[in-house]
Amino acid sequence: MSDDPKDLRVLLAANPSPLTGPGTNTFLLGRRRVAVIDPGPDLPDHRQAILDAVAKDGGRISHIFVTHAHLDHSGGVPALAAATGAPVLAFGPALAGRSAAMQHLSGLGQLGGGEGLDAGFVPDQVLADGAVTEDQEWRLTALHTPGHFGNHLCFQWGDTIFCGDLVLGWASTLISPPDGDLTDFMRSLARLQTARPARLYPAHGAPVDDPTARIAELAAHRRERSAQIIAALRHSPADAATLAARIYDVPPHLMRAAARNVLAHLIALSDLGAVTPDGDIRAATSFSVL
Repeated sequence: MSDDPKDLRVLLAANPSPLTGPGTNTFLLGRRRVAVIDPGPDLPDHRQAILDAVAKDGGRISHIFVTHAHLDHSGGVPALAAATGAPVLAFGPALAGRSAAMQHLSGLGQLGGGEGLDAGFVPDQVLADGAVTEDQEWRLTALHTPGHFGNHLCFQWGDTIFCGDLVLGWASTLISPPDGDLTDFMRSLARLQTARPARLYPAHGAPVDDPTARIAELAAHRRERSAQIIAALRHSPADAATLAARIYDVPPHLMRAAARNVLAHLIALSDLGAVTPDGDIRAATSFSVL
């Protein structure tokens, strides 16, 4: 068993976008019995690149790990599992790990969300928080880190953590209720901080070589955004879309994602009693400051 960087390979899927950056990173651990972390989207060329990289060293895929059930991470799972016979390991099905608050809000309807949801995703093996999976060449510890997504896992490999979409080096993470939960996200950031990793490997973009600083920066950004929302609501009640237009400076095609992030903040602030919704919380609900 080893945590030698030479045992890690990274393959980039051809799915660049404003929300995925350069594309989805697929990680290969080991040379003979290979663990795949996030097969990525269902793209035949990317799947073939994974198979070719493993076969080049005479290896085979023994495990398929999934950080969370978004199609840009899990969409390629069925075909890769069928081609290799390897079991799929994750926290649970697509809706597993949602907070009670998000389950309640989802039940009310009209909340929206579901961007890129892989609704049919079901792993072969469920990994509880803290579960350890190891083979001859690698050892991974599953860390349940909801926030971006309820069934989100990070995987610790020695002093390195594969952090999925929890931490990105080039952008802040989309949190879109009910799939995402800002309160859970902040807790997961704090948990990742206490793990004190030497390096983070996000599922999109380059490695993060100063995790302590980046995690602190992302947490501060969310606190600042909440303060901006409260300040804007002091002028007049507003819904998430209206607030996003007031406080975000992004291109029009990113404004819907901005509104989803604002909605996540409004829900968290409502739970804290800092803002009040006008009725049940839905995508277009107006909020005011007490």
